[in-house]
Amino acid sequence: MIRLASQSVTRANMLEAAGIEFMQENINFDEEDILATTPKNFVYLATLGKYEVNYRTFGKDDYPLLVADTVVSVDGKILRKAYSIEQAKELLLTQSGNKVSIITCMIYHSKSKKIIDISQTDYIFDKFDFDDLQDYLDSEEWMGKAGACMVEGFCKKYIKDVNGYESTAMGLNIEILKTFI
Repeated sequence: MIRLASQSVTRANMLEAAGIEFMQENINFDEEDILATTPKNFVYLATLGKYEVNYRTFGKDDYPLLVADTVVSVDGKILRKAYSIEQAKELLLTQSGNKVSIITCMIYHSKSKKIIDISQTDYIFDKFDFDDLQDYLDSEEWMGKAGACMVEGFCKKYIKDVNGYESTAMGLNIEILKTFI
């Protein structure tokens, strides 16, 4: 049993599908004030911040602690979460027809080990259909998603090429995590 310090339904679903027993309990960390010059630096600092507030509250002695964060990037530009439909549209149009890097950092800390992993998955997307994009925006499924991107949903049909694990793009490199549990 591990403690997933994340409110992400997608991360919870991935752990469940992998047969990893977990409880979902989280202390929020405000990542809005993070100043970072690269996407990898940003995602590391966000994950570290989440780790520190959750570690102070829960520790790792009763259950191993797992935290993660994800960022989307195009041409080295950090595409964070959108807080309006207009922001989501702008982020998605930046990704349309481009190479998109999705970077996830996770920290797993048990009594016997502490693992920090930063993984990246790169996608080449076709141009998004405008009507399809508008339907996705209207659905509000983009809310809470880094870069408003959902490779397992809206973006899936636009993938021309991929290099890396889909789980990384969904918010948790489950393949690496399984090797340490």
